[in-house]
Amino acid sequence: MSQNLDATYPTIARCVMEYGWIEIGHDDMSRSFGRALDEGGLVWEGQDDYATLDDALRALEAGLAAWMREQHL
Repeated sequence: MSQNLDATYPTIARCVMEYGWIEIGHDDMSRSFGRALDEGGLVWEGQDDYATLDDALRALEAGLAAWMREQHL
């Protein structure tokens, strides 16, 4: 049975709905595969590559959770 994104990655969902946005994939502006941003700029940046997209999303979930704790959100 498949779960929805909100259930699997609740911190990512909350961040996107309340604080900012995420970028996934490679571009010419950053060497990381994934980033999270808010109005103030970059709040999390991942590794250059991940074995799977799920690995990247799990890293983003953990990184955003740590950032939100630091920000008391």
